[in-house]
Amino acid sequence: MITFVPYLPLRFGILKKLCPTGASRVLGQPRKKQETMKKQVSVPFMLLGILFNVCLITANLLEIKVISIFGITITAGLLVFPISYIINDCIVEVWGFRKARLIIWSGFAMNFFVVLMGQIAVHLPAAPFWEGENSFNFVFNMAPRIVLASLMAFVVGSFLNAFVMSKMKIAHGGKYFSLRAILSTFAGETADSLIFFPIAFGGLFAWSELFILMGTQIVLKSLYEVVALPITVRVVKKIKEWDNCDTFDEGISYNPLKIKDY
Repeated sequence: MITFVPYLPLRFGILKKLCPTGASRVLGQPRKKQETMKKQVSVPFMLLGILFNVCLITANLLEIKVISIFGITITAGLLVFPISYIINDCIVEVWGFRKARLIIWSGFAMNFFVVLMGQIAVHLPAAPFWEGENSFNFVFNMAPRIVLASLMAFVVGSFLNAFVMSKMKIAHGGKYFSLRAILSTFAGETADSLIFFPIAFGGLFAWSELFILMGTQIVLKSLYEVVALPITVRVVKKIKEWDNCDTFDEGISYNPLKIKDY
């Protein structure tokens, strides 16, 4: 069960008294109305969910280009992908792990859909007068191992990020959001890189180069979270006030496959 509570500037001990462990309800609302609300989503949640999916798809498309910034070689996808982890943190902090699980799987489905449509488009015959086929194929004709690595890394990294964020929130009584956001992102990004690079590029690059790539990605993506923290903290605060919600995941199932349990 998840404990939903109105956003109040109270310490966790007081919140616990208002919402006993195991209670899955929104304070101040009749039970029948709460059953109806369970399947509803707020405007901030909907917008963050849309932005989450857009960031994931954009990052996958930008991954094609390798860029160099201050002598550091990275993929252009790094400009966007960390935003998905920031959104993940916001969703877990406000609405809890179960809502984050729903968004993560929606992101997986949308990514898979784009990859599938891209493959279909690549294999359809091009018009005789069209001269952009090679460029189009270069962007959308990803190798199967790249697709597999990307999807696996995304699912594992995102769920680990949400799990760490949720558990730390309970352990620290809702305090230290900045610390929880940084550590959960570091855990998720580490898992993402450790899965993606060996599967995608194992045997193509020397392991020493792969370790450098993985380390660079982990550090830069985590720094991205740190730089964005002032904005993230303000966004989370505003959303809590707007939605009148601050969720503590007590007694819930962290099974990633329980999609219907949201």
